[in-house]
Amino acid sequence: MLKAVKTPFSRQDVPISNGNYVWTIAFNAKAHPSLPPQPQSQPQPHPSSPQPSLQRRPRPPLVLLHGFGGGVGLWAQNLDSLCGSGAVYALDLLGFGRSSRPLFSVDPQGAEEQFLGALEEWRDRVGLEEMILLGHNLGGYLAAAYTLTHPHRVKHLILVEPWGFPARPESMDQEKSIPVWIRAMGVIMSPFNLLATLRLAGPLGPMLVQTIRSDFKQKYSSVFDDNTVSDYIYHLNAQTPSGEAAFKNMTVPYGLAKRPMLDRIVQIRPDIPISIIYGSRSSIDSDSGYTLQKTRLDVDIMVIRGGGHYVFADQPDDFNQNILHILARLDGEKDERRERRMRGGREG
Repeated sequence: MLKAVKTPFSRQDVPISNGNYVWTIAFNAKAHPSLPPQPQSQPQPHPSSPQPSLQRRPRPPLVLLHGFGGGVGLWAQNLDSLCGSGAVYALDLLGFGRSSRPLFSVDPQGAEEQFLGALEEWRDRVGLEEMILLGHNLGGYLAAAYTLTHPHRVKHLILVEPWGFPARPESMDQEKSIPVWIRAMGVIMSPFNLLATLRLAGPLGPMLVQTIRSDFKQKYSSVFDDNTVSDYIYHLNAQTPSGEAAFKNMTVPYGLAKRPMLDRIVQIRPDIPISIIYGSRSSIDSDSGYTLQKTRLDVDIMVIRGGGHYVFADQPDDFNQNILHILARLDGEKDERRERRMRGGREG
């Protein structure tokens, strides 16, 4: 998947506690300052590609957290654009992709804390004081939870089609309002790990992905004309179901969170900006974002036309421009604060 990325990057297994590691790729920065990066095997960038710049005014790095069953490769259509404005890190969440696959707690809060503990250890080992944290799907849920527990480490929170926000219906009448397809999916997925069928398929797994998720080939058709994407998704999820099992323990029927984030995110420190991105064609309910906006008027909601749940892959150019706009706005605010300090010093 990363063969589509033109900009040079470093990559590393960043070690954390208990012998675990977090697979990381880094742009305009080392994946782990104390370790030499692994050699880059991809071709050199085209002259028109964004280049790392030592003169660029530093900003907190952008850190990308993928969603359930995903990995760093799914950002293949975004990384070149996003790293043009500064340091970018993308990592495989603990229990997913090429990161370690430990045993998670069966307790939903315990499992969440393991995810967050790994992210905090990763941040410390990489040496980041603060970051702009972007998460998709499960990554959005964990990004919000991390911001709650480590507010001094997050400069801006960006939630992309976040999972786990709505609360479970309190009454049967409310439960009946859940779409039939969601209830059916919940029944199908409940007894088994979500991707068990993929693993049971063995060597037929890649073909199964091509069949049931043929849409992914279309999403990445501008960079791949073969089965690279379906093969990648298969290999991401053909291993021990570690993070997958944790996710299952964090959910109730119909894929809702046992610890809904909408009830908790209002506690995020008010000086931390929150941006939420939805796709106009997504099945994810955007009501949670607008409900939050009623409580926090500074919440910025963007809806990308033509995008589905994987909006960053469906409409990569529009998605990239929205993120770059957020980053530019942060830089502008920083310049404005600097100018105010300078004026204050001159007046003093």
